[in-house]
Amino acid sequence: MHAVFRIGEVREFGEKNQLYEVDLKLTADDDQQLRQLTDRLRQETTGSTGWYRLGKLLFQIGQFGKAEELYTALLQQASEHGDKAFIYHQLGCLKNDQGQYKEAASSYEISLKIKLKTLPEDDSSLAPTYNNIGLAYNNMGDYSKALEYYAKAHKIYEKALPSDHPSLAISYNNIGLTYSNMGDYSKAFKFFEKALKIRETSLPSNHYLLALSYNNIGSVYFNMGDYLKGLESHKKSLKVRETSLPPNHPLLAFPYKWFGKIYRSMKDYPKALENFEKCLSIRKNTLPESHPDRATTYSDVGDIHRLMGDYEKALSFHRRALDVQENEQCNPLDCALTYINIGETYREMKDYSTALTYFQKGLQICQDNLPKEHPDLAVVYHNLAKLYLASRQYSIAIKNVQQAIEIAQEKLPATHPHLLEYKDTFEKIRNEM
Repeated sequence: MHAVFRIGEVREFGEKNQLYEVDLKLTADDDQQLRQLTDRLRQETTGSTGWYRLGKLLFQIGQFGKAEELYTALLQQASEHGDKAFIYHQLGCLKNDQGQYKEAASSYEISLKIKLKTLPEDDSSLAPTYNNIGLAYNNMGDYSKALEYYAKAHKIYEKALPSDHPSLAISYNNIGLTYSNMGDYSKAFKFFEKALKIRETSLPSNHYLLALSYNNIGSVYFNMGDYLKGLESHKKSLKVRETSLPPNHPLLAFPYKWFGKIYRSMKDYPKALENFEKCLSIRKNTLPESHPDRATTYSDVGDIHRLMGDYEKALSFHRRALDVQENEQCNPLDCALTYINIGETYREMKDYSTALTYFQKGLQICQDNLPKEHPDLAVVYHNLAKLYLASRQYSIAIKNVQQAIEIAQEKLPATHPHLLEYKDTFEKIRNEM
C-alpha cells in the first residue's frame, strides 16, 4: 500500500475464531519523527533484497524466532560462499541476542572462515564479523579475547571510515563495554563518550543506538558511585527506547534493570523492587525461560527481598536464577553474583557455614575471570569480611577488608559509597578486636 500506520487499540472477539479488530491510524506526511526513523530503518536494511531483507527487518524488530527460522531455511538453499557467510553472520547475531553466546561465536567464526578464503585479513568487509566475535566473547566473560577481536575491527574502521561514521561509534562502544567489564571505568567512559558524540551527530534523536549510549554512560556513572547522573542517563535511554522500539521488545527491560540497581544502591528498596519487577515482566514476555538475562533479574529481585528481610522469598528467586545459570551457557560472572547474593542471605540468617560456602564459590569464579584489581572482587572481599566479623574471626576479617580497600582506592573515586563502606567495616573490625 506504500503507507505507514500507527497501531491503536487491539480488541479480541470470537472465543473460538481468534479474531482481532485492530484500529489503524494513517500517519501524516509531516510526521517528521516517524519519517526520520523509517528512513533510517530503510538504510539499515539496504544491501539485501527479498528474503534476506525480510530477515534483517525481523531481527531489527525483535522477532528472533521467525528470523532464525527464515535464515535456517535460506542456509539450506544457499550455494554461493558469500550467501553462506552472510547467513552464518546473521545467525550469530540472533544467537547472541538470545543469550546463546557460544553458538553465536561459532556462527561468526564459520562466517569469518568462509570470507577469509577469498579476502585478506584486513579487508573492510570483515570488520563487522571481528566486532561481533568480540561481542560474543565479551558476553561469555572472556574479555582479553574480546579486546583482541575488537582491536582488529577498530583498526579496519579507522582506516576505512570517516571519523563520524556510525560503525566507528559501535566499535568505540564495544571497546568501552569491555573496559567497563574489566573494571577500568575511566577508560570505558572515554570510549563511550566518543561513541555518543558520533551518534548524536549522525543519527535521528530517537534512534535506539542512542539509547544504548545513554545506557552505557549511565552504567559508568553508577559504577563510579554517581547515582543521580546514572539515573539521568538511564531515563534518557528509556525515553529513546520507548519511541524507537516495539512495545514488546526485550531491550526495553534494560533501563528498568538499571533503575533497580541505582535505587538499591540509594537504599530505596521499594522503588528498586518495583523496577526490577518491571524488568522481569518484560523479560518473561520476550525471552525464553533459559535466557541468561532472565536469570540475572531473578537474582536481582531476590537480593531486594533479602534487603527487605524476606529471606525465604530471596532464596526462592536466587534458586530460580541458579536453575538457569548452572545449566545453561551463561557468563560465569553472572552465576558468581548469584552465589554471592545467596551468601549474603545466609549471612543475615546467621547460617555462617552455608554463607561461606557460597561466598567461596563466587570468589573463585571472580578470581578466575577478573583482573585481580577489579572492583567486583572488592565487593566479595568486603562480604567475606562482614561474614568473618559476624563469626568473630577478626584476623581473617581484617585481611579481607584490607584487600577490598586496596582495590577500591586504586579503582574508585575517594568519595565512592563502596570505599566509604569498606572503611567503616574496617573500623568496626578494629573496635571488636
